[in-house]
Amino acid sequence: MPIEMGVWRLDEDKPRRLPFGHLPSEAELESFLEQDSSLLGQQLLVIGRQVRTSYNKWIDLLAMDSDGNLHLLELKRDRTPREVVAQILDYGLWATGLDREFIIDLANRHFQEIETNLEFEQAFSELFGAPAPDELNKDLAMTIVASGLDESSERIVTYLRGFGVPINAVFFSYLEDGERRYLARSWLASDAESSDQDSGRKVSKRAAWNGQDWFVTFSDDNARDWEDARRFGFVSAGGGQWYSRTLRSLPVGARVFVHVPKHGYVGVGETIGEAVPFSDAQVNVEGSWTPLADHDLTGKYQHVQGDPSTADEFSEYIVPVRWETTVPKSQAYWEKGMFANQNSAGKLRQKFTLDRLASHFNLEQE
Repeated sequence: MPIEMGVWRLDEDKPRRLPFGHLPSEAELESFLEQDSSLLGQQLLVIGRQVRTSYNKWIDLLAMDSDGNLHLLELKRDRTPREVVAQILDYGLWATGLDREFIIDLANRHFQEIETNLEFEQAFSELFGAPAPDELNKDLAMTIVASGLDESSERIVTYLRGFGVPINAVFFSYLEDGERRYLARSWLASDAESSDQDSGRKVSKRAAWNGQDWFVTFSDDNARDWEDARRFGFVSAGGGQWYSRTLRSLPVGARVFVHVPKHGYVGVGETIGEAVPFSDAQVNVEGSWTPLADHDLTGKYQHVQGDPSTADEFSEYIVPVRWETTVPKSQAYWEKGMFANQNSAGKLRQKFTLDRLASHFNLEQE
């Protein structure tokens, strides 16, 4: 049934209901939501306002959550006819096909229009405190924003949600108390009522990979030392399969960008051998291959394990690298919005990070 919002003020222990006023114009409500998306109960990054679709229709607000999922917000003043449900579904069909490059370009144009000096990755990191995920627009949420919903529209929205369609409605009531004005919010359906059924959409929205570049997370701690890695030409990870598994997937000939947590990117080079346990590792120093264990190292590169049969599982794994350029941790390079990951290694897809690193380390772009 349609939802009604009421607010009462207590005067000398007597309730007095605040009168309803007329909602602000759609443009004003758009501005409120753009300024503070938490009005919806969730922090969102607005990446477009009055977004034009490919068939010349206009989405009121397009936003993104911390997981990189898109949110369509369609605002309708006063009571909402059921036609708006069909309208937002039409917009949703268009939005599901948006790829990462289009989304980032759209966001950057929006930030230019509102005269911010941020690019998408920087704005995302500033709001959510983490880099943008590698995959954008994996899921979609469609929200009708209104003061009320007619019974027919409510039945349609509820029916669609039962089949896993990510649609909901949020209601704003505008109340007045003397010179004070209030907005009260309620939802047609809570998140807990969302269907567990998969909508069936399996379209990948990951950034394209150039087939060459990888990141390596080098945890400079008691077990390993970045200056060892710079001097003798290697990267490493270990102490358990979770830590070494991704490093062991590095192919020979990969270009690796090394990131030291809490510092930044400290080097780039090319892998010249496969990952092997520390006890078997050899490095190329001045043209000669020698056992890494024979060198004077600061890091320990060994991990305690109880069962000798699990030595390989817990071993520190070494990948030899021919460095193109490296810097000490004190000169590490980092900008807000750049990519970082807790995995020991992985494909580096984020164009923002690759462009910044190529410029910083004076690399030729392919």
